[in-house]
Amino acid sequence: MRVYLDYNATAMVPPAVVDAVTVALRERYGNASSAHFFGQQAKAVLDDSRSAVARLIGAEPSEIVFTAGGTESDNLAVLGVAEALESTGRRRLVISAIEHEAVLNTVKALGKRGWTTTLLPVERTGVMAPDALASALDDRTALVSIMLANNELGTIQPVAELAAMARTRGVLVHTDAVQAVGKIPVDVRALGVDLLTLSGHKFGAPKGVGALWVRRGLSLHAQTMGGRQERGRRAGTENVPALEGLRVAADMAARTSAADAHRIGSLRDRLESGILGLVPGSAVNGDPAARVPNTSNISFERVEGESLVIALDLEGIAVSTGSACSSGTLKPSHVLRAIGLSSSRVQSAIRFSLGPATTGAEIDRVLNVLPTLVTRLRSRGGGRG
Repeated sequence: MRVYLDYNATAMVPPAVVDAVTVALRERYGNASSAHFFGQQAKAVLDDSRSAVARLIGAEPSEIVFTAGGTESDNLAVLGVAEALESTGRRRLVISAIEHEAVLNTVKALGKRGWTTTLLPVERTGVMAPDALASALDDRTALVSIMLANNELGTIQPVAELAAMARTRGVLVHTDAVQAVGKIPVDVRALGVDLLTLSGHKFGAPKGVGALWVRRGLSLHAQTMGGRQERGRRAGTENVPALEGLRVAADMAARTSAADAHRIGSLRDRLESGILGLVPGSAVNGDPAARVPNTSNISFERVEGESLVIALDLEGIAVSTGSACSSGTLKPSHVLRAIGLSSSRVQSAIRFSLGPATTGAEIDRVLNVLPTLVTRLRSRGGGRG
């Protein structure tokens, strides 16, 4: 039995999405900017996908800008707002210390261009205290970017409260909702944000397609120059087959019920309680309550996380040590360091992330295999003290 518990890295693509992409590749091959029949067929795919994504997050179709995924959407949000507001004198950016590197590195790049940047701390739970933002806001602040759900811990930030606070100072708010959309209900109006990032492959669409929601009337400078696609905000011929896949995946995600989320959450809790009961020296990282239902980050005392990931893979079980975008680097997780964990606990952490196809039998398989692997690694000295 092979067990896939790395949905936060990427989700499985459902057969219905594969079929839709295949049909679009074969039959919707026109350029959506062309006026003829074939072009209008392709444009209809874009329109339908835009509407599906808008329904998923409580937006208007005209507010959806298609991109190549979460990283591009984050870049467009941060850089686009910064450049639009540069002449106003608002040249300060405020983000949390646990943002995805797509936001962190974009803000660092703006820092080299003379922007003032502030990284806000989070509590040991991985959740930001609103007071931290309140003390950071001033009349020079252009943008606050706070992710809705963290990719490593799964913790959910009080974005609606933070956005309301920023609004009183006339500050724009962006949220990276890549790990939230498709897992919990997301409504841009209820959140009160100005921009929201999502990525299709996190909820069953093909890789390489995503979107940035931009509140109507917001000024945003394009980062890709060329034609007038996406209302002048993102030039380039649209990826019609991928967007057809995004449409189907978004419709499926919109139909995800509270019962589906409860089932996944129950499996996650069963996995956690089993591990904590069977493996001495194991501990869950982050807030046990304020998190998406599919994610668990657990440290194993005196075990190197990377070694455990490899050992589990040899048993047919796929997990990760954290962000897939940082895989292969030797740097410890900036997220786990930001919540104040010791170096040994950071190095011994692995992430389990479940999805719609996860079964109880798969959880039982993990619980049957994991304790023996941890014991073996500890006996071989495969850990950090």
